[in-house]
Amino acid sequence: MKAVIVGKNITLSRDVIEASSIIKRVIGLMFRPSLDCDSSMLINPCNSIHTCFMKFPIDVIFIDKKNEIIKIIRDMKPWRFSSINFNSKKVLELNAGAVGETVEIGDKLEFVDV
Repeated sequence: MKAVIVGKNITLSRDVIEASSIIKRVIGLMFRPSLDCDSSMLINPCNSIHTCFMKFPIDVIFIDKKNEIIKIIRDMKPWRFSSINFNSKKVLELNAGAVGETVEIGDKLEFVDV
């Protein structure tokens, strides 16, 4: 599955790894040495994250029930905690720097099977 910004012709990730089971959501990206260059992790459901036990920084996108971006954290370092975002239903975690400046709050994401 890939993640694209609707109307901006921006592909954020060509390989979205979905973490929807409780175990996959708990483990997430912990203990991985890195995230492949064009990969990301979609955590569903999710309204807050932490980067404990991670070895690399990430960009984080909080997504509401309409797949609109409601919060962006760029370059979140290991051993940090996000605030709780009560309107968030999903979180997309990407390599730091993957979310460019043209991606904004209010943009709509679409997840497309490939």
